[in-house]
Amino acid sequence: MKRRGFLIGADGRLRGLLVAVVAGAVSAAPGLAGWLPPGSAPRFERPGDVVLGGSFSILPFPASAAPDFVAPPAEPRSSGVSPWGFRVAQGFVLAVEEINADGRLLPNLTLGFSVRNSGDLVRGALREALGFLSRTEEPVPNFACGQGAPLAALVGDTRSALSLALARLLGLYRFPQVSYASTLPSLSDKTQFPSFLRTLASDLTSSHAVTQLVLYLRWSWVGILAQDDDFGQEAGALAARELDWAGVCVEFHLHVPSQEAPEKIGTIVGRMRGSSATAVLVFLSNSNFQLVLQRLQDFRVQGQVWVSDGLLHTALALATPSTARVLHSSVGLLRRSSRAPDLPEFLAHLHPDRTPEDPFLLRFWEATFGCVWPPRKGVRARGAWLCSGNESLRGHEHPFQDVSKVDIAYSAVYSVAHALQALLSCDPGDRGCVDPQSFQPWQLLHPLKKVHFQTPDGTEIMFDANGDLVTTFDIFQGRKTPEGLVHFVRIGTMDPHTSSGNRMTILLEKGVQVPPSVCSKSCTPGFSQIPQQGAPHCCFVCRPCPEGQFSDQRDMKRCLECPVEKYPSQARDRCLPRTETFLAFDEPLGLTLTLAALILTGLAGLAFGVFLWFQDTPVVKANNRALSYVLLASLALCALCPLLFLGRPSPATCLLRQPAFALGFTVAVSSVLAKTLTVVLAFRVTRPGHRRQACLGPNASCSVVLAASLGQSVLCGVWLGTSPPFPDRDMASEPGRVLLICQEGSDLAFSCMLGSLGLLAVGTFCVAFLARALPDAFNETRLLTFSMLLVCSVWTAFLPLYHSARGTATVAVEVFSILASTAGLLGGIFIPKCYLILLRPEHNTPAWLRPGTRVRKAARGCFCTRAILTYGQVSNQLSAKTGAWQSHALRSLDLDGWGRKVLPAGLDTDGSTSNSLNKHNREYRKKRHLVRAAILRRGSRPHGDAAYSSPRLGADAKAPKGATYEPIAPPTVHVSCPGHVRRLNRGGGT
Repeated sequence: MKRRGFLIGADGRLRGLLVAVVAGAVSAAPGLAGWLPPGSAPRFERPGDVVLGGSFSILPFPASAAPDFVAPPAEPRSSGVSPWGFRVAQGFVLAVEEINADGRLLPNLTLGFSVRNSGDLVRGALREALGFLSRTEEPVPNFACGQGAPLAALVGDTRSALSLALARLLGLYRFPQVSYASTLPSLSDKTQFPSFLRTLASDLTSSHAVTQLVLYLRWSWVGILAQDDDFGQEAGALAARELDWAGVCVEFHLHVPSQEAPEKIGTIVGRMRGSSATAVLVFLSNSNFQLVLQRLQDFRVQGQVWVSDGLLHTALALATPSTARVLHSSVGLLRRSSRAPDLPEFLAHLHPDRTPEDPFLLRFWEATFGCVWPPRKGVRARGAWLCSGNESLRGHEHPFQDVSKVDIAYSAVYSVAHALQALLSCDPGDRGCVDPQSFQPWQLLHPLKKVHFQTPDGTEIMFDANGDLVTTFDIFQGRKTPEGLVHFVRIGTMDPHTSSGNRMTILLEKGVQVPPSVCSKSCTPGFSQIPQQGAPHCCFVCRPCPEGQFSDQRDMKRCLECPVEKYPSQARDRCLPRTETFLAFDEPLGLTLTLAALILTGLAGLAFGVFLWFQDTPVVKANNRALSYVLLASLALCALCPLLFLGRPSPATCLLRQPAFALGFTVAVSSVLAKTLTVVLAFRVTRPGHRRQACLGPNASCSVVLAASLGQSVLCGVWLGTSPPFPDRDMASEPGRVLLICQEGSDLAFSCMLGSLGLLAVGTFCVAFLARALPDAFNETRLLTFSMLLVCSVWTAFLPLYHSARGTATVAVEVFSILASTAGLLGGIFIPKCYLILLRPEHNTPAWLRPGTRVRKAARGCFCTRAILTYGQVSNQLSAKTGAWQSHALRSLDLDGWGRKVLPAGLDTDGSTSNSLNKHNREYRKKRHLVRAAILRRGSRPHGDAAYSSPRLGADAKAPKGATYEPIAPPTVHVSCPGHVRRLNRGGGT
């Protein structure tokens, strides 16, 4: 008996086993062996307009001894009747009768048939096929000796070995052959078998379906049991190859010997006991699988999930209750084939009186009821009795109707009928039209390959390019009943019609639970697999995805990078869209900075308005009005610059914000530098007419501002011309956000801009620091020093904060630095002036600015070693015998601790240099008159002799003889206490 194959379409091979197990005892009734109808081989034929042949293993012949080539081989004699083969042949007859009764299918054509017995032997199948082709009792190859209706096709045979021989023979004539049970993969080769088709899938298709089921159930750790023959080795190798391509690991691949070998089977079972794979793919015959199940039951090994195609259904039907329990939770595939709903009733109504031309029915009747028909009563064997004809086949159905599939030839007949319909359905005169009375069988081959129809039960029939049926598989699972029995329940389908690429579409019912079969526990989304050293790749450990990566599926080999516009979730199991962010005006921080910028701008504008309104007052005139106006305008611009840093970056704002800030701040700091240099130079130039006095004019201050601004403008122009700033999207600073920023374009140009501002600010601070102790009646050098110290401190702290900040904080740091430095300059320089002008107007007068008025108040509580004496428009009338001399003497005198040194008065009340003073100094030197100013207060002299002399006269020089002096108005002495202050111990000397 041919070995059966499971998992890979073993329908045809399964029938032989069912014959042996189920019907063997019946067919071996005493007295029936060796019976053969006398004179000819048994056939069941009916005439028709077109004849369809069928080859079935109804009366199996035993294997005979090898011929000795001495005498002709003996005529083969049957050993019984195959109930399964007989029922399959009756399904063939039923299909022909239904087609003839159908008015829509072949309406004007009667289909005849010729049912022949192959005897389950290759030579029997070839003999009957040649006899069918030559229309003779004895086959005549290559000739059609008899006349009759055209032959359409041959349906059969059962086993692949018989179909293979028939396909080679019929392929020579391009005679169509449609098999209903042969699953050998090599029959799909159209080069060797051009006219072969079959109404079931090949073993390779079934094996592919099982591997697809493994992949769908996410099994990654399986075992394979394969028959040790061509079928098992080919199927097991195919499954292992497909699983390896899909990344599934095979823990063991064991070959079970074809013949019973208890020792080898015990070794195989022992190997399975030590395995951890739950799922086992089975490519075995029924008998060998039964042996494996029994040995597993002996070792009490349970828990495996057996996976096969068709095998499990038969194994469960034939298994004992103990072995059936091993099949619990197993998964099986069963091809969905066409069913003949009327076949049970058709078989029940069979009777020799209704079809006396059917010789197979007589043999089946005798085998079923254990009787002989009257013509052979004389040779009745012991235990046999005569058949009365009153017996009925009703109630004698096949014991395994669900799994035996006795109607498998049903769809093959319908395939040929629809091909004939397509061949004959044409208009007369068409070149493709054929005469149904004289067409050739090869003409039917093409439409047979293209058929696509539905059988009466709704099953869809179509062939693929290899002539194999495109079939749908039903998925079954073994489950225990409340009584403790195990039966298979349909849990889903596998449809290759809607497959994507090489993947079949699998649909499982909801709530189906299948045990896992893995080497390591599955990695959830957010983790990736890390292989274990020395183990298959299916054995791994799970590691969380690193930062910035994700895995959105289970058991991913590696984590993936999110697209640029997305970022990983916290669990790193998916990518989330990034949200755009920037320092907006409506945010709390942006709103605060905007209000601060507007307030500073308003204060700068207010100070500018105050200075314009009070431009002729001594305080405004003493602060160099032109420079003050430029400084206030630049500070207002600096206060407005942060508005360019806020809001959504655009090409215009990115292009303007840094240059606008750089130019505004450069003008502001250079204006402070110009004011400070004017004060320093005024007090350092001691010699009248010195060339440095040219630096004290208004043009010199403007030159400082223009030079600094021009240099910064050139630098910004080169920056904007070579690598200008532009809007950019920062994905790395903040996870989950897209930062809309202005990319500076050139980091070198940006650094040079900041460096030039820093050098200018540091230089201005150094100059102001050196001038902090100079007289400050009109220019508050200490306030300038404090303002520049604040500016330098802010920008020194800016650098580390700017480079360490991320996201919107970077913009906020720069905006805050701009506002802080602007507020420092505005508050340190102009707020005190505005306070004096607006709130203390009595101090904004020339009298208050005269040192005498202020020193009298200051001298009440302190004694200063340094005083500045300012004579405001005082004319000293000096009368002498030699004449009169009117001295517009020194407007400003600096007395050191002894009051001996005369300093140049280089400043007028509006802060400009006095040219008239230099003229009077020259006249003073020419006259060489001693001017002695006695500063008297309550009749006392100042500390030391406050003598004033020309550079050519000594301090103690006497006045010319005869000279008279008029009283000099008491000078206004400005007292400043820069350092040591002590109480007056004497009566009011200043």
